[in-house]
Amino acid sequence: MRALRIPAALAAVALVATACSSGGEGGDGGSGGGAYPRNETLYTSGTAWGPPVSWNPFMRGQYAVGTIGLVYEPLFLFDYAENEYVHWLAESDEWTADNVHEITLREGIQWTDGETLDAQDVATTLELGQVEASPYSNVWNYVEGVEATDDLTVTVTFSESRPQEWMNWLYTNPIVPDHLWADAGETDLVDNPNEDPVGTGPYVYEDHADDRMIWERNDGWWAIEQLDLDMDAKYIVDVVNASNEVTMGMLSQNELDLSNNFLPGIDQTLNSDETLTSFYDGPPYMQSANTAWLVLNHDRAPMNDVDFRQALARAINTTQIVEGPYANLVEAANPTGLLPAWEDYVDHQLVSEANVTYSQEEAIAYLEDAGYQDEDGDGFIETPDGDPIELTLMVPSGWTDWMEAARLIAEDAQAIGINVTAEFPEFDLLVDQRNSGEYDLLINNERQQSNTPWTYYDYLFQLPVQEQQTTVNFGRYENEEAWELVEELAAVPADDVEGAAEVTSQIQEIQLAEMPAIPLWYNGLWAQHSTTHWTNWPSEAGDTPNTPAALWNGWLELGGVRTLAEIEPVE
Repeated sequence: MRALRIPAALAAVALVATACSSGGEGGDGGSGGGAYPRNETLYTSGTAWGPPVSWNPFMRGQYAVGTIGLVYEPLFLFDYAENEYVHWLAESDEWTADNVHEITLREGIQWTDGETLDAQDVATTLELGQVEASPYSNVWNYVEGVEATDDLTVTVTFSESRPQEWMNWLYTNPIVPDHLWADAGETDLVDNPNEDPVGTGPYVYEDHADDRMIWERNDGWWAIEQLDLDMDAKYIVDVVNASNEVTMGMLSQNELDLSNNFLPGIDQTLNSDETLTSFYDGPPYMQSANTAWLVLNHDRAPMNDVDFRQALARAINTTQIVEGPYANLVEAANPTGLLPAWEDYVDHQLVSEANVTYSQEEAIAYLEDAGYQDEDGDGFIETPDGDPIELTLMVPSGWTDWMEAARLIAEDAQAIGINVTAEFPEFDLLVDQRNSGEYDLLINNERQQSNTPWTYYDYLFQLPVQEQQTTVNFGRYENEEAWELVEELAAVPADDVEGAAEVTSQIQEIQLAEMPAIPLWYNGLWAQHSTTHWTNWPSEAGDTPNTPAALWNGWLELGGVRTLAEIEPVE
């Protein structure tokens, strides 16, 4: 996830937010004139890129922060620290056969309009995946059917057993009410803002403005009684923020309780301001959230040459990036790219044998052995065919940490004779060029921590390559053997870590030999918390929660909702 950046036109709005957010008891922090008592209101920022305009859980990436997680809930959560699934709307589940999953719902859960959650709601939610515009239409590539076999029991049958992939669907996708969504079509899924969201979760819509989203506690939330979870924050106000400077100012003035922005220099602030905390007391301060990859376009030479890729992987001094632009707020990535929570899936012997470490000498040796030479004496190598190499590395304009990292990577490449120039287009333009394959090199971190490393390998190897690659395999790398192994990984039972590790080892053997993309560093789970008004934030200490303090998309389902139930107002 990135530091928040929004169009300049919204900057003034965000600055107004700084002025009107309450810093004292009982202050008026609302957009509609209502008073939100400071000791009952949690102020957050760092997720919204612009004004809230949708509360539609099918409009992924466009809905207001908390639409999924605070209003609409999944059947399961996933605790990545313990590597286990947590029953949520589901009370229990059982695989009655390799291709049959039976899920039993908790009794007595109500939608916020008074209707009762039942098995047909789950069946309808899954069936909506058959609408082409659904964000999870691919689930029907392996789901054969779904049936509400009684009021609380759902039976899902599969044409192909893919438990790793299926369990990913179960915790990342919220259940919607049948009585409101059963007849939804393409337009409803992509255009309907769903301004009055009806969910089962701990919060309901209260108000919104261009600069903020306000949620109010649902005092009828099922988990209060069934899981003994209480939300002390009656209101959550998520503020649209314009810049790192504004966020830092709001934190220091106690106008924010939780920032999920990347804040350069936050290490110095954490060390000097005892009211601000993060997960770790020292570097890297934050947990790891995703891997930043150097993505190479395999449709263009010389990125389609494995020797060139291996040389570039060894040319990059990741330590310089970690210690420079990030000041040790991040950690260098393992050569497999797998996050620290996936340690059990890393074949360390393969990693050691591959020895993908920074070495200009080895990088130059790879190039020379493959026939790359500086034929014209300009300081830059040509291809073995004698063609000049002029490459561009793109990252979005304004993403200052990535911009500096890109400059350093370009310098490292030039040091071994590869002519690479850093370029900073606007984000939307970069996305268009990335998706259509009109680029040389770029940095990307689209896939987050999840329940299974399958999600990362799906990101790297998914086939077939389409004309527009919008979510995965931006490098357009084609390897049938690797993709078959990813498909095999999807079929491993969800709790079989050893079996999954056997498959990931085979994938890593191909990955380390082919280097389709180059893992760089682990982006942090940017989370800075103020203890002025709220305490008991997650940390490495044994007496605090070990759940993520993040409202990013997907992280409430990874335990962030439990964090909200654990924090306490300062007396």
